Amino acid sequence: MTSTRLEFDLDRSSPVPLYFQVAEQISEAIRTGELTPGSRLDNEILLADRLGLSRPTIRQAIQYLVDKGLLVRKRGVGTQVVHGQVKRSVELTSLYDDLRRAGQDPATRVLSIGALPADETVAQTLSVPIGAEVVHVERLRFASGEPLALLRNWLPPGLAPLTADALTERGLYELLRGAGVRMRVANQRIGARAASPSEARLLGERRGAPLLTMVRTTYDDQGRAVEHGSHSYRASHYSLEVTLIER
Repeated sequence: MTSTRLEFDLDRSSPVPLYFQVAEQISEAIRTGELTPGSRLDNEILLADRLGLSRPTIRQAIQYLVDKGLLVRKRGVGTQVVHGQVKRSVELTSLYDDLRRAGQDPATRVLSIGALPADETVAQTLSVPIGAEVVHVERLRFASGEPLALLRNWLPPGLAPLTADALTERGLYELLRGAGVRMRVANQRIGARAASPSEARLLGERRGAPLLTMVRTTYDDQGRAVEHGSHSYRASHYSLEVTLIER
C-alpha cells in the first residue's frame, strides 16, 4: 500500500503550535475524504524532512490524532486512517446485526463460554437463586477488522444451544431468536470509564483510554429476563444516537 501525500500550509509565525497545525490539517483531510479509511501516511522521518520540522513535532501531531481515534499505528504497516466510527441508534437490536446492516463486516472472537454460579447481581437480574448455574459468555467484537467492543453476557440455562462456533458465526440475539426466544423490551444504562490493562490490550487501546459502557437486561414477551449484558466499547470508534421527542 502506498502512502498518501498531503499538502500542508504551515504558518511558522502563528502562536498556534506547529504540531497542532499539522494535526488539524490531517484531521481536515480525513473529514473531507481526501484521506479515506485505511489510507497510510508517510512515516515520521519522511514527513518531518518534507515539512522541515523536527521528528518530535510530527510524532506529537500523530499521537494527538491517535488519541482522538482518527489514526492508528500498526506494526509492519505504519500509520493509517481508522475506519469510520460506528454510530448506533438506541434500539433493541444486537451489535452484530447493526454492524452487518451498516456494512462494517462484523467478526467475533469468543474468549470464554460456560456455566458459572450466579453472583448476587446476576441472580437478582435473571431471577435465579444466588449460586445457581447461569451461562456466561465473553466475546471480542470486531468491525472492519478493528477491535470494537468487549461483550460479557449472562443468560439462564437452556434458552438456546450456545456454542463458541455458533457465536463466532452469528450474533447472540440471532441465536436466541432462532431458538424461539421473543425479546420485547430491555432496560439499559449507559456510562463511561477508563480501560483496565486487560481491556486496553484486547481492544488495542492505551491503558486508561476512555470506554463507553452499556449494561442491558433484556426481557421476553412473558416478562422473563433472558439476557443480561455488560459491554465496553472503544469511545474512539463508537457512539450512540438518540432521538428526543417533546411531550
